[in-house]
Amino acid sequence: MATKLYIVYYSMYSHTEKLAEEIKKGADSVEGVEATLWQVPETLPEEVLGKMGAPPKSEVPIIEAAQLAEADGLLFGFPTRFGMMAAQFKAFLDSTGALWRSQQLAGKPAGIFLSTGSQGGGQETTALTAITQFAHHGLIYVPIGYTFGAGMFELGEAKGGSPYGSGTYAGDGTRQPSKLELEQAFHQGKYMATITKKFKGA
Repeated sequence: MATKLYIVYYSMYSHTEKLAEEIKKGADSVEGVEATLWQVPETLPEEVLGKMGAPPKSEVPIIEAAQLAEADGLLFGFPTRFGMMAAQFKAFLDSTGALWRSQQLAGKPAGIFLSTGSQGGGQETTALTAITQFAHHGLIYVPIGYTFGAGMFELGEAKGGSPYGSGTYAGDGTRQPSKLELEQAFHQGKYMATITKKFKGA
C-alpha cells in the first residue's frame, strides 16, 4: 500500500500554491509515495477577495479536517500574517478539535512551507509559532535542516526558505517563486516523502 503524503495549503495570490505544486513533484519522485494536494477552506467572501485583487482559486480540492487522519505524513503551507500563519489556515486547524481529542494525528511526521512579503516578514517566526499546533496534536515536526546543501547558503540572490522549511518571498505580490526557491520546495517534497516512508516502515 502506498505511503500517503498530504500537502495541505492556503494560498491567496498563488505563491504558496506554486511551492505546493513543486513539493508534490519532489514527493512523487519517491517510489511508493502517493502525494495529494489539498486546499483549506477560504474564510473571506468573494467580494472582499475581489477588492484585494486575489485571483480565482484553482481546482485543487478543499480538505475537511477529518481527512487529515488518512495521511501517513503532512506538509502544511501558508502565507504569513505578521509573523504567524494566515487566519484561513489557523481557522482550519481550529476545526481539528475532534482529531485532537482522539489524538488521531499523534506520531505522524509533519512539515511546513510558507510565503512572506519580505526577508524580515516571518520566514522563521511563522514556522516557530506554527509548531505549537504540532505539539498539541502530537505531530512530529520534520524540518529540512541544511539538507538542501549549497542552496541554503546562497547570498547572491534573495531566497526564501530556512532550515524550518521551504519558502518564497512575494514582495508586493508580483514576485513569483524563483528557480532556487522551487528547487528547495522540490527537495522538501522528496525529503519529506522519504522520511514519511521510514515512519510508516514501508
